[in-house]
Amino acid sequence: MPVSLPVRRGLRRLLTVLALLPLIVLLARQLPQLPYAPLLAFYGFAVLTATVAVFYLAYARYVDPSEAPAQHRHAAEFPPLPPAPRVSLLVAVKDEADGIEACVRSMTGSNHRPLQVIVVDDGSTDGTAEVLDRLAAELPVTVLHLPRNVGKKRALVHAARYATGDVLAFTDSDCVLAPDALGRCVEALLRQPDLGAVSGHARALNPDESLLTRVQDVWYEGQFRVSKAAEASFGAVTCVSGPLAVFRREAVLNYLPAWAADRFLGGEFRFATDRQLTGYVLGQRWIGDRLKRRFADSPFVRDEDHPPRAWRVGYVRSAKVWTTVPARLRPFLRQQTRWKKSYVRNLFFTGTFMWRRGPGPAALYYGHALWVALAPAMAFSHLVWAPLRGWWAVPLLYLCGVLLKGTAWGLAYRLDNPGDPRWAYRPLMSVLSATMLSWLLPWSVGTIRRGVWSRSTV
Repeated sequence: MPVSLPVRRGLRRLLTVLALLPLIVLLARQLPQLPYAPLLAFYGFAVLTATVAVFYLAYARYVDPSEAPAQHRHAAEFPPLPPAPRVSLLVAVKDEADGIEACVRSMTGSNHRPLQVIVVDDGSTDGTAEVLDRLAAELPVTVLHLPRNVGKKRALVHAARYATGDVLAFTDSDCVLAPDALGRCVEALLRQPDLGAVSGHARALNPDESLLTRVQDVWYEGQFRVSKAAEASFGAVTCVSGPLAVFRREAVLNYLPAWAADRFLGGEFRFATDRQLTGYVLGQRWIGDRLKRRFADSPFVRDEDHPPRAWRVGYVRSAKVWTTVPARLRPFLRQQTRWKKSYVRNLFFTGTFMWRRGPGPAALYYGHALWVALAPAMAFSHLVWAPLRGWWAVPLLYLCGVLLKGTAWGLAYRLDNPGDPRWAYRPLMSVLSATMLSWLLPWSVGTIRRGVWSRSTV
C-alpha cells in the first residue's frame, strides 16, 4: 500500500530532527550557561541555532515544486500559464569567445518547446561576435550585436524587447544547462501558478581545475540545496541566481526598466544583481505601482501593464546548471567583492519590505543580514584582538566552532551525494569565509561606487 503524502512528510521531518539531534543536544547543553557566558558566546550559539533551523527547513519542509502536487490556490489572482508556455531564454555575453559556444548549444539543446533563444553581444572585442554569427547560421538562435558595451543589465533588457515568451528565463554566458533544466522550471510554474520566479540548482562546471574550484563546487551545492531550499519552504527565495533564473512574464516585465536604471548612492549601479531583479517579484505589492509610475513611458510598462501580485519565489533542485568558477584566488576575491556589493545594495531595497512577507522569511533574511554584518567584527575580535590581549585559546575555539559548522554542511553534502568524498572540502570553505571573505564586506562598502561588468575567472 503506498504511503500517503502527509505520512511521508511526517517521516521526513522526524528523520531530519534525528539527524540534527547531536547539534540540538549541543545547543541544549549550552543554553543554561548563556546568562553567565561572555557576549561572544552568544554569537556562536546564535549561529549554531540558525544552522539547525535552516537544515530543518531545507530537509523537512522543502519540496521540489516541479515534482509537487499541482495547486490551484487563489486561481483568480494567479491565472495559470498556457499548457505549453512559450519560453524566451536570454543571455548577455562580453568577450567570451572560448566558452560561449558551449553555453549557446546547451540553451538551444533544451528539451522544452516552444523556445526562443536570444543572445546579446555586449560590445565584445575578442572574436565573440564572429562565434555567435557562426552559431546563428547553424542553430535556432537570435543574435543581437550592441555597438558598444552598456553593461549586463542594459544588454539583457535590450534583448527582452525581442522576447515573446510567456516565461522569461536568463542564464550566464559561462554556464551550461542540463537539457531538462528549463523544462523543470517551467513545470514548477505550471504546477504552482502563484510562483512568479524560480531558481535552478548550480554547480561548478570546472570542479577539478584546482583546489579552490573543488571547494566552491561543494559550497555551491549547499548554497542551493540548503540555503535556497530553506527560503523556498516559505516561497521567499531572495536571489534567483544568474546561472538559471526563470520568471513568469507578468511577474517581472514591468520592472525591467527599473532594473536597468537602478541607482544607488547617487550613481548608476552597474552590477547586474540577481537579488535586485528577484526583489521586484518579492516586493511588488508594496513597491510595484511606484516603480511603474516612474517608468510609465517605457514600452515595458506602456504596452503591457500587469497588476502587482503577491508572488511566491521558489527553487527547483532538479533543474541542473553548471557554471565556471574562478580557479585562482585573485579572480575569486574579485567575484566575491562584486557579490558583496550587490548584496549591500539590495539590502537597502529588499530590506525595506521583507518584514512584510511574514515572520519566517523575515527571520531568515534579517538574521542572515545580521550575520553578514557581524562577521568582520567577530573575525577581528577572535583572530586579532584576543591574541593581542594574550587570550590565545580564543582564536582556537573560534576556528573549532567554524569547523564544526563547516562539518555539518559537509555532512549534509554527503547525505545528498552518497559516496562522494568531496564533502570534506566544505569545512575549508567555512574557514576561508571566516578568515578571509568576511573582511571583504567593509572593503566592498568602501568601494561600492566602483566597478564595471566583468566575468573574468582567470
